[in-house]
Amino acid sequence: MNILLNGFGGKMGGFVKRELEGAEDMTLAAGVDAFFNGETDFKAYKSFDEVEGRYDCIIDFSHPNCIDSMLSYIEKTKTPAVICTTGLSKEQTDKINELSKSVPVFFSANMSLGVNLIVDLCKKAAALLDGNFDIEIIEKHHNLKVDAPSGTALMLANAINSELDNKFEYVYDRQSVRKKREKTEIGMHSVRGGNIVGEHEVIFAGHDECISIKHQATSKEVFAVGAVKAARFLVSQKAGMYQMSDMLK
Repeated sequence: MNILLNGFGGKMGGFVKRELEGAEDMTLAAGVDAFFNGETDFKAYKSFDEVEGRYDCIIDFSHPNCIDSMLSYIEKTKTPAVICTTGLSKEQTDKINELSKSVPVFFSANMSLGVNLIVDLCKKAAALLDGNFDIEIIEKHHNLKVDAPSGTALMLANAINSELDNKFEYVYDRQSVRKKREKTEIGMHSVRGGNIVGEHEVIFAGHDECISIKHQATSKEVFAVGAVKAARFLVSQKAGMYQMSDMLK
């Protein structure tokens, strides 16, 4: 498999490059990064407008500003894509969903196998507890992360809400309104500091008992491993939208 890596000059791009170097069935054939000025042993482009040739799959760990040109390239070439960038606009997400009607797309806010396991655990907990517990989500990341709450926190909230008939609203700032907590709230709290890779905790707080489901990533390598596995899975799929739960079936 010939892989095109979008954002190869970033931190996550470095982890994906190392993961691909150890893969016997994959080759990093090309990359796109507007800000990289060094030398590479693969074809390097500043934008998707310059990309030549065809590739088996795109792995994307870039920035929302770099997404639109990539989506145009995917639409034109019908290249399967593993999209891992977070903080996208509604318009960009809608475009990705539209593309998946004609191209295989793997779109996930978090590529960690462990995180996707706790998504399932949280869904089961929400269904069993039947909305009788208050739900709060706390996410922690490094001080360079620009979007808040994290895409993973929203993924957890959406998964829980789907089990509760989407009756819950997300509350991000309790300081702005002084009132008692509503039962149909999911509280979302963001912490930014140091070099925290990523921590997510979902709290189900009930009467006289509290349940906590937590995941902590100690290295970004786990996301690269998941992305490469997703690319390996995606190339044999027909057009459609895929997530980690599809790969783990």
